Amino acid sequence: MRVEIWGARGSIPTPSPTTVTYGGNTACVSLCADTGEVLVFDAGSGIRELGQKLTERAGPEPVAAAILLSHFHWDHILGIPFFTPLYRPQNRIAFFAFRHPESSFQEVIEAPMGAPYFPVTMNQMAAQREFYEVGEQCFQIGHARITTRRLNHPQGCLGFRVECDSRVFVYATDHEPDGGRYDMNLLALAADADLLIIDAQYTREEYEDSRRGWGHGTWESAVEFARLAAVRHLLLFHHDPDRTDAALANIVQAAQRCFPSADSAA
Repeated sequence: MRVEIWGARGSIPTPSPTTVTYGGNTACVSLCADTGEVLVFDAGSGIRELGQKLTERAGPEPVAAAILLSHFHWDHILGIPFFTPLYRPQNRIAFFAFRHPESSFQEVIEAPMGAPYFPVTMNQMAAQREFYEVGEQCFQIGHARITTRRLNHPQGCLGFRVECDSRVFVYATDHEPDGGRYDMNLLALAADADLLIIDAQYTREEYEDSRRGWGHGTWESAVEFARLAAVRHLLLFHHDPDRTDAALANIVQAAQRCFPSADSAA
């Protein structure tokens, strides 16, 4: 499988001379399997460029993709209106997410495209669109087996484990360690993974100082999860909007001293 990072920033896009190396776009990761499946994890601002690349690669052929949303906070859905494959009738886009307690997730992601927030509604998108509500379960997308578990984040979040092409990929953003059920969920997802992408927004000092309860982890907790789950490769993810390239490079060096195969999503 081929995994590409289109956005690794958390909270808000941060275009800046100090974020060029690791990027300023918010969360979006694509996975393309040898068997043809295209899975997209989250739809932050990074999904705009992904949509352009998928259209370019497909040429005259239709684009088929599954977008798996971890949750509905702005930084994880704000790119949906700018995902160009949604505007072409030959394309087929499936959305997967958990059900919001007050409305369907289709209504949740369509709401930001309604007046007065955006001039084009999702109903004007010509692609074939499908919406699937998922909980903590296992399901198939083509040849890819997906396992989902709840993570610890305000208003809810899903983590995803993908088994395909004899490889295991895990996407576990927006998780705050709780020392209990949710940590066990993450470890179950990440067990023996070839690649773990995990929330590492804060340093331990930042977390203890003022970020407890905000729904994110530290690079130290990310390394500990990777070690306990015996993953092969670790990518730190959901970088704080105030984190510069230089600061991130220092974090990567510190993480590698604890877990040599760690790196930063970029």
